[in-house]
Amino acid sequence: MGFLDAIERGLERAVNGAFAKTFRSGVEPVEIASALKRELDTSASVVSRDRILVPNRLTVRLAPADFQRLRRLGEPLLDELTSTVQSHARQSGYSFPGPVDLGFEPDEAMSTGMLDIQSDTEAGEVVWTAVVDIKGKRHQLRKGRTVIGRGSDADITVDDAGASRKHAEIVWDGTRAQVSDLGSTNGTTLNGRALGTALLEPDSIIDIGATRIVYRVLAQSKERRA
Repeated sequence: MGFLDAIERGLERAVNGAFAKTFRSGVEPVEIASALKRELDTSASVVSRDRILVPNRLTVRLAPADFQRLRRLGEPLLDELTSTVQSHARQSGYSFPGPVDLGFEPDEAMSTGMLDIQSDTEAGEVVWTAVVDIKGKRHQLRKGRTVIGRGSDADITVDDAGASRKHAEIVWDGTRAQVSDLGSTNGTTLNGRALGTALLEPDSIIDIGATRIVYRVLAQSKERRA
């Protein structure tokens, strides 16, 4: 981080601190997501022509009241923020030295509404987790075959009259995934194109009937912090 960057961040923290003391507004997840992306941008280091390294250990420091409130949202919030960080890194051409390790910590010195991001680089064993987001609900994919459809015998059931009982399947081997249409009546699309069988890339969009499915891959360390 350059000298001017440090000054800018110091001013930003001072302004945010004054705002928090005046209005006592709580920190919202969207503010954390923006701060995390900003941290990657300001901490990025050019290693070579085709590699820009960013920290993979990110700690969100919060006032105790904000910490307790956000902690109640649990793993889904951490997963969503981790996914946001990974997506921003992909879009920006950044590389992580290891799995993303994201956590919250309370700080008695901070006022409600304030947040601060601390980042560090830490190598570790990567654990890949594949999930699909369907109508606001997240489903973790197990290794092997996961069938999605309207029928009660599907592994993931969708309430959609336009979906077949066994509409599509995702096969996940722990690092990669493949999606296939199972001869459905109305067909399946992947990123807007008709699908037979195809490899899945992170953040791909699968449509069956009127149901949109977003496929994500989360790279995490074996131990997650609260």
